Amino acid sequence: MHHRKPRTPAATKTTVRLGAAVTAGLAMTALTTTARATPARFGISHDVAIAVDAALSHADRTHVNQFDESFTIHAYGPSVAVTANNRATAVSAGCTLDNPCRSVALSYQIVTTAGRNARLINATNISRSLNEHCPACQTVSAAYQFIVATPRQFTLSRQARTELNTINRQVDALRTSRLPIDQITRQADELAQQVKAILDRDAAHAPRTSSNNDPLTDFTPTVTMHRHVR
Repeated sequence: MHHRKPRTPAATKTTVRLGAAVTAGLAMTALTTTARATPARFGISHDVAIAVDAALSHADRTHVNQFDESFTIHAYGPSVAVTANNRATAVSAGCTLDNPCRSVALSYQIVTTAGRNARLINATNISRSLNEHCPACQTVSAAYQFIVATPRQFTLSRQARTELNTINRQVDALRTSRLPIDQITRQADELAQQVKAILDRDAAHAPRTSSNNDPLTDFTPTVTMHRHVR
């Protein structure tokens, strides 16, 4: 499932507030095969899986109110290695005190993977926001990343996919919201917690291997959430 809106022009490089939640994982030196799950296809197996998602919003005097969101599910089966990169960037530039900018970028990335290397995923989650010569502007970026690791092949249930589609629409509805920026952030956080609850519930019913004293193939399914808001 993939929902993206057209992006605004990329911002020029400058000093930004930057942070990341990173899970160190499997080192990869020579990748010969890369693949990305296509929308609405679940339980796909890959040798090497790479998920890259981003939301970018750039507001200026010409485009005072800007909003961009990404909400994507990458469903991978057993893989040799998985890399996930999620970014949200919001920029406000050059608006006036009388007509300030408003820039919001929200990116939600869900990655499911299974097998011996499921917990060795290399995951990066970054958000940044910048007010550039824009003293009264409102700017927020929020990146949410969810990593589902299961010992055996796992497919999100129909109920989970339906509920995630509903949340996707609620995230998109924030585009036209007139709420203050702090309340937009609060709602984005609440929706992220709902995503986590849905994934926790589904992962709890994921297939497990029988006990064989091998921690790489017999482990409890996990859902890890990374959050970075600026």
